[in-house]
Amino acid sequence: MKHLIIYAHANPESLNHSILETTVSTLEKNGHEVVVRDLYALDFQPVLKPADTNAMKAGETPKDIKTEQEFITQSDVITFIYPIWWTGLPAILKGYVDRVFSYGFAYAYGEEGIVKMLTGKKGFIINTHGTPKEYYDEIGMTEGLKITSDIGIFGFVGIEPVGHLLFGGVGSLNEEAYKGMLKEVEHTVDSLFS
Repeated sequence: MKHLIIYAHANPESLNHSILETTVSTLEKNGHEVVVRDLYALDFQPVLKPADTNAMKAGETPKDIKTEQEFITQSDVITFIYPIWWTGLPAILKGYVDRVFSYGFAYAYGEEGIVKMLTGKKGFIINTHGTPKEYYDEIGMTEGLKITSDIGIFGFVGIEPVGHLLFGGVGSLNEEAYKGMLKEVEHTVDSLFS
């Protein structure tokens, strides 16, 4: 299978980067083809500007958007790896979704409602957040995050969500806990994409 990983964390020393490395090595070990789009390393421009919208309406998709859309088109599985900031996506990833998952590419409107144009692809998400997991579970935030990303983004465009890992308490745990998280990533990726 062809995997596209959209990665959004600026610090190469972060847990997210270790999660990225674990995901890539596990997929490659299982014979998958993997492409990583590191949005910070690419200096991806996240702001959807009127010029972008006008160009796409005229059938002249800006080059940086078109490049990302081609990676999506060629992939079987799309994985997002990112930290939860203010109970949502980092701005650079939100902007990626705004610009790349555009009308006419990822979805459209037809006589019977929404046309999901990325049907047939699978989606997987891995998140970290500093808030303790138990608190997010208790207040319903864990489920809320899954709904807004799995259904609100992936499901809206026809990508089938196949898994979502959320790791809480990041920044206040011991080394064993972080190793356990990476083991869970490896095990989950293995079981989903063996």
